[in-house]
Amino acid sequence: MPVVLDADAAAVYQAFQEAGRPAYETLTAAEAREFYLAARLVTNPEPPELQSVQPLSIPAPHGAIPARLYTPKTLRKTSGLAPCLVFFHGGGWVIGNLETHDVVCRKLAQEGELIVISVDYRLAPEHKFPAAVDDAITSTGWIAANAGKLGIDASRLTVGGDSAGGNLAAVVSLAAREANGPKIAGQVLIYPATDFSRKHPSHREPETSILLTHSVVSWFMNHYMGDADINDWRASPARVSSLAGLPPAYVLTAGADPLRDEGDEYAKRLGEAGVPVTYRHFPGQFHGFFTMGKLLQQANLAASAIGVWFKALN
Repeated sequence: MPVVLDADAAAVYQAFQEAGRPAYETLTAAEAREFYLAARLVTNPEPPELQSVQPLSIPAPHGAIPARLYTPKTLRKTSGLAPCLVFFHGGGWVIGNLETHDVVCRKLAQEGELIVISVDYRLAPEHKFPAAVDDAITSTGWIAANAGKLGIDASRLTVGGDSAGGNLAAVVSLAAREANGPKIAGQVLIYPATDFSRKHPSHREPETSILLTHSVVSWFMNHYMGDADINDWRASPARVSSLAGLPPAYVLTAGADPLRDEGDEYAKRLGEAGVPVTYRHFPGQFHGFFTMGKLLQQANLAASAIGVWFKALN
């Protein structure tokens, strides 16, 4: 599929190339984390001012999971309780943290007029699959169980994330269905990874190999999992036999993205299974654009559109 970058996306990509942006596959995980954080400080817009931003510590079998609770100035409350988005950051399960996605979480809280809780799940290769999945499920369950204390309406609990975080959000939604877990009211999947088979054309097209290159996808996969894990639905949610009974979904994809086709297919399968789906495709943007609101206006428009969806959902 031919991909033509929007003018601003093309300019950003060229600037990254001219600046000598290193290829992640040439770095250690620690080096990649440092670079990713530094890059977000350049591409993030000014952080929206909220009512409060508070640290959380979520109990887990291996020890506490750090998290951060965002409360916007305008909050949609019913009987004193507000809707909540449990957010999982992107970064290939290897990089990213609460800081890299701080501005994104602030923006989503502001646009959706809801509480956002960002979860700092364990990263690979120090903690391979399914550690991140376990943390995502544990965190969501704890938030649901303690919803009232946190000012959250448990009936309006949603999950979401970008890239690897979108994968975790999809898996949490499936896990809740499979194990009779907490009720998930909606799932926001921002260019999600859904199928590690990499069978889709976008995993081979040279036009999609921008920033998140095909070789970087392999680097992330090799850090995160073993070959035997690829077909496990907790890694590849598209591998589950049925998507029926899942919560309403907002799925976003980008044109210049190896994950484009699997995200598109997952959205279609959700719809075919009877799940209400809102699908938004940004043909002229690349993977990762959602966290670049300082440089790419489409990122801000995407966040605003998700906010509208939240308000219509609950």
